[in-house]
Amino acid sequence: MTDILETSTGATEYAPKARSLAAVLAAVGIPMFMVTLDNLVVTNALPVIRTQLGASLTDLQWFVNAYTLSFASLLLTASALGDRIGRRRLYLAGIALFTVASAACALATEPWMLIAARAVQGFGAAAVMPLSLTLLSAAVPEKTRSAAIGIWGGISGLGVALGPVIGGAVVDGLSWHWIFWINVPVGIVAVPLAAWVLNESFGGARKADLVGLLLSAGGVLGVVWGVIHGSGDGWTSGQVLGGLIGGTALLAAFVVWEHRVADPMLPLRLFRSRGFSAVNTTLFTFSLGVFGSIFLLSQFFQVVQGLTPLQSGIRTLPWTLAPMVVAPLAGLIVDRVGPRVLIVTGQVLLCAALTWMALITTVHVEFGSFVLPFLLGGIGMGLTFAPASSVVMASAEPDDQGMASGTNNTIREVGVAMGIAILVSVFSSHGSYLSPQSYVNGLVPAVEVGAVIVAVGAVVALLLPGRKGSGSGVKTSGH
Repeated sequence: MTDILETSTGATEYAPKARSLAAVLAAVGIPMFMVTLDNLVVTNALPVIRTQLGASLTDLQWFVNAYTLSFASLLLTASALGDRIGRRRLYLAGIALFTVASAACALATEPWMLIAARAVQGFGAAAVMPLSLTLLSAAVPEKTRSAAIGIWGGISGLGVALGPVIGGAVVDGLSWHWIFWINVPVGIVAVPLAAWVLNESFGGARKADLVGLLLSAGGVLGVVWGVIHGSGDGWTSGQVLGGLIGGTALLAAFVVWEHRVADPMLPLRLFRSRGFSAVNTTLFTFSLGVFGSIFLLSQFFQVVQGLTPLQSGIRTLPWTLAPMVVAPLAGLIVDRVGPRVLIVTGQVLLCAALTWMALITTVHVEFGSFVLPFLLGGIGMGLTFAPASSVVMASAEPDDQGMASGTNNTIREVGVAMGIAILVSVFSSHGSYLSPQSYVNGLVPAVEVGAVIVAVGAVVALLLPGRKGSGSGVKTSGH
């Protein structure tokens, strides 16, 4: 049994259980790894799924975006609900829903069935990702928090690293259905582990902001839908313009509503912190430019050079493994050197890597030419993950940390969805899947656009706090 405590701010917490750091990291890391893995596990399977399900290019985008959009649309709501009904309780429910939806993905026989199941997966992931960071922050002492967040970032990096490889290996050895079946036993183990290890906690009481949820989700969906269909249906077609204009109007209404409502799902006061605003803007441009490029680059070796999914996944390892090594190291030194130097360096390296890839990509390019830019990109990602999470957590009071984490993850996931939509639109304007050369013709300008977007984020990152502001000093006006 645990004793219930009430903090000076009115938040309710349970007296902590005596659990080791390793047990806590396993309880928050395994489910978070699972949902991170599913961001990219499907990428190397896309050419096979396209053939077996008769899917279109638009379907391929929705196989990824159905997950990221549903994920993004409920992150803030999940954080608020966790504050009200219990963060651990909702975290466990999210793991269970994700596990069931993974089984539904594996059973899909039509593109629409896989898209629908991926959307439900995203709903479950929305409860897992932000609450895993909040529960971790509450479970470790402040003096070891940055290091623990660095390890958490490394586990997230491992999900990114192994996603394409696991997806490729499973597709080659079994079938694409098994990239989703593997989540089921992991989820069955993760639920009782997290229930045993983690403490229940509550944030400040907030009412569910259903209007805010509908406005934000509808706005993001409208804009992304318009961008995805723009190249195929025509940018001046009624349905595309309707999606873009309607989505933008809904997002504007969302901001107005959040200013007026007493219990907003997105506390705009968080953005009074320069560090919080700068890091979220940088993460948006990072996600947009990098993950939009990854979506296309991950298919290059199969579509253009005829390799198997596993062979393609192995070739991306110099890029995807680096964050697993670099992110924990960045977490260890962020308090000493400050988040600004790490994140700016990370964005510069990512911009250089994408530019380099765009310059060397041809139909007959040798894999060895990609190794150095892949490594640069991976190091850049690793220098971004943990320091950004540290800034987010340090920018918010304890009662707001769940919402801060939810906001951060929402912005990042919207960036992923927008990045795929925008860069695939650039790809479609210049190339297609019809031949290897046609694919390269579309890939190169799309990656170039990704590099420019990341460069913008590097400039914004200069506004982040330096070493003196890396701890509590990240909090500026508004706290």
